[in-house]
Amino acid sequence: MKNIKNISIAVALVIFNFSIAQVAIGKQAVDGSSTVLDFNNVSGNTKGLILPATSGLPTGSLVNGTFVFDVTDNKVKVYENDVWKPLSDAGSSSAVVANNSAELGKGVVIGAPSSTADGVLVLESPDKAMILPQIATPHINVKNPYPGMMCYDTTSKTLAVFDGTVWNYWK
Repeated sequence: MKNIKNISIAVALVIFNFSIAQVAIGKQAVDGSSTVLDFNNVSGNTKGLILPATSGLPTGSLVNGTFVFDVTDNKVKVYENDVWKPLSDAGSSSAVVANNSAELGKGVVIGAPSSTADGVLVLESPDKAMILPQIATPHINVKNPYPGMMCYDTTSKTLAVFDGTVWNYWK
């Protein structure tokens, strides 16, 4: 049953990719016309976006705004102007489950017919953005955060990233 669900999600993402559509996750439609990926941000939400956990930093066709959870030093990082910048202190990757399966394909692109960026999920649009999952005080309300989890804290109005140990906040 789990395979059917995964296949269905993959097929849906491929269809969205070809239609260069806006994507809503957990709801029927995106909010507004300037969003390429939108999450169901209802009151009481405790689900965030989990970044890929990498052993070392990706190389190749990197673009500004690429995010990862680097398990070599247990930090959430963003790629900006040819430099990986840490967004968290050193946390813990003990909860990270290693994915040792072979990569298939180049990933899914949403918002454009193609991309030169190399990622599992690439959001590419000249005039649309992603709306992060919104959670009020994630350090209190998310009971079991996963290393590399990212959301927008509606209480402090900051970007919140979990490094496996503590939440880090950015204005």
